[in-house]
Amino acid sequence: MGSLFLDRDGVINRRIIDGYVTRRDDFVIIDGVLEAISVFARTFDHIFMVTNQQGIGKGLMTEDDLADIHGWFLQQVEAAGGRIDRIYHCPALKSEHSFMRKPSIGMALQARRDYPDVVLKQSVMVGDTASDMLFGRRAGMTTVLVGDEPEIGRKHPHLVDYCYPDLLAYAKSL
Repeated sequence: MGSLFLDRDGVINRRIIDGYVTRRDDFVIIDGVLEAISVFARTFDHIFMVTNQQGIGKGLMTEDDLADIHGWFLQQVEAAGGRIDRIYHCPALKSEHSFMRKPSIGMALQARRDYPDVVLKQSVMVGDTASDMLFGRRAGMTTVLVGDEPEIGRKHPHLVDYCYPDLLAYAKSL
């Protein structure tokens, strides 16, 4: 059924308002996420996580810290019967205007290079911010807004194809 691109903070784990997940103890998986990813594993050809991680660029954490968090998370996903094929992240600061940083589409193009069977027009981007929706739209994907900010869809209706309260609700709709 194509590929699924998932944002991280606010979709997979609880977002820290005005802060950063810098260690495993800060990474709190949102209820239903592991079940949702197990559904996605049976539905999508590829599953990618795409995440801006400027906490690295700010010196608040290291690449090794991020690898520790993501390694632990992938173990939880696999134990629940799910999979994520690859995690892409951009450590650049917002002020650097990196092509790899969402809403630019560098991570989507990298996934397409790494997995030549990925067709972005047959892919879905799930996120919780206007930036995530813009990333998906720019890459030609179907966009799914999740979370408790549905006004993003009202403010930017041209960016949002579908809205769900959380990842599990989206998974159950498939």
